Formats: sequence, structure tokens, C-alpha cells
Amino acid sequence: MLNKTQRRMVVSRSLQAIPVLILATFMVFTLMQLLPGDVAITLAGENATAERIAEIRTLYGLDRPFLVQYFSWLGKAIQGDLSLSLLSGEAVLDTVMRVFPNTLFIVFYAIALSVAVGVPLGILAASRPRSRIDGFVMTMSSIGIALPNFWIAMIFVAAFAISRPWFPATGFVSPFDDLGQAILHSTLPAVALASTGIAEVARQLRSSLTEILSSQYVRTLHAKGLPPSVILWKHGLRNVSVNLLTVISLLVNRTLAATVVVEVVFAIPGMGNSIVNAALQRDFPVVQGIVLVMVITVILVNLITDMLYSVLDPRISQK
Repeated sequence: MLNKTQRRMVVSRSLQAIPVLILATFMVFTLMQLLPGDVAITLAGENATAERIAEIRTLYGLDRPFLVQYFSWLGKAIQGDLSLSLLSGEAVLDTVMRVFPNTLFIVFYAIALSVAVGVPLGILAASRPRSRIDGFVMTMSSIGIALPNFWIAMIFVAAFAISRPWFPATGFVSPFDDLGQAILHSTLPAVALASTGIAEVARQLRSSLTEILSSQYVRTLHAKGLPPSVILWKHGLRNVSVNLLTVISLLVNRTLAATVVVEVVFAIPGMGNSIVNAALQRDFPVVQGIVLVMVITVILVNLITDMLYSVLDPRISQK
């Protein structure tokens, strides 16, 4: 159960999220209007008459003013109706419910790899400052941050799916159908996404932990005769836990955004692939619906992070 402070924080963050949702969806709606082409011509066919194109515009409300279209969509979205796809006729909510779990599985697979590999590397580098190990970790972290995810994804496809068919090059299997195959199909895209995450976690943890381990507080613990392992695990990591949580929460948001291009490379039927296809075909309702869900996901991640802050450091909830 949430205490009074946490309930107040949830209400406050929820109210702050409302203008964020409106601004994000409005900007996407505006950008979609600026894309070249006419969705009415796409629906009616290139050889359609002007009367048929006008009929299509009227049928889907494309002839109405921009603001009227946006607020009409927003009003329906508030009621849980994300409209229908202009091209397939499928309910956008059904589309989102079908592809969102796929994206979520890959994102959390990538985050798990980032933490599982990045945290030990950061601890190893911080416990041996200015050593060869420290230099190697920091060099690899710089390379990992500099290389774009989509480039790494294409290298992985060429190296581990085409040259050496160890992993599938494309496709996806739901973890609800076959967990083993889901992990196999998701490994390359997850590693491509985690390359930046591992580097970021290792770099930030090394920096924070090095600062803590060189502080006067830790020197006092050494003078009292505490073993270095106890100081590292009980005092060092405990003091950097809030910073590590911040890095991980930001990493979740960045990884969610990065899946857009990685899913296209691996032809994964997820949120990223769906939004790219919908944008190319000017399928406004699908783009808007996916953007809305992604923004809500980011807001929920930030809200959970704020709540975990108060658990790790009660002083934060008192501010």
C-alpha cells in the first residue's frame, strides 16, 4: 500500500502528465499533416475520380479543419477509443495490444542485459581505478555510446544471422507461445539495443562509485578495519543506488525509442515497425495511438522510478 506522501506524489505526477500527453500527440499530429502525399488518394486509388477522393475525405473526416480533427481524436482517445486504421480498418487499440507486448519483451530483455553486464563492469573499473581494466572498460564504454544501435543491428545480422546462421535474421516469436524461441529471436535485437545501455551503465556506475570510494567517509571505514569487499558492497553500492536507478530509468525510455529502427532492421512486428509503416502510409490513427501508448509508458516508468527513489532514500520523499 502507498503511504500518504506516495499517494500525493502519484496524483501530482499524473496531473503533470496531462499537458505532456497533449503536447506530444499534438506535435505528432502536426508533423503527420506536413508529410507529402494524400491519404485519401491512397485509399481511393491513383486512378480514382475527384468525386471518389472527395467522398473518401468526407467519410474519414479528412476534409475538416486540422484542429477539429485533432480534438475529435483526442476526445475519443480520452474515452478509450483510438479510432480505426485508415488502411486496414482494424481498431488501433487492437493493433497496439497485438504489437506492444513484443516491443516490451525486447526492451526489458535489453535492459536486463544492460544491467547484468554493465553493473559488474562498472564495479570492476571502480574497484581498480587507473588500471588497465579501468582503461579498457572506459574505452569500450565510449565506443558503445558512440556507435548507433541500427548500425550495430545491421552488423549483427550480417555476422551472426547471414555469415553464421546462429540466430534468426528476422521475425519474432511471442514468449507466451514459446519462451525459448522468443529469447532466440530476440537476442540479436536485444544485444544491439543493450550495447549502448551496457556502456552507459558501466560508465555512470564507475564514475559514481569511484567518487564514493575516494571520499573521507570511506577512508574512515578503511581506518576502522572494515574489509574492502564489505565497504564496496554494503556502503559503496548502497550510496550509488539512487544514481544507478536514474540511469536505468532513462535507459528504459531511450531503449523504447531506439526500438523503432531496430525493429525495422529485424522485421519485428512491434511498436517501432508498426509506427514506421503507418507513417509511410500516412495512417494517422495508428501513428497517434502508438505515440500515445509510448508516451504513457514513459510517464509510468518515470512515476515508478520516483516511487523507488522514496524507498531507496526516504529523505527524497520528505522534500
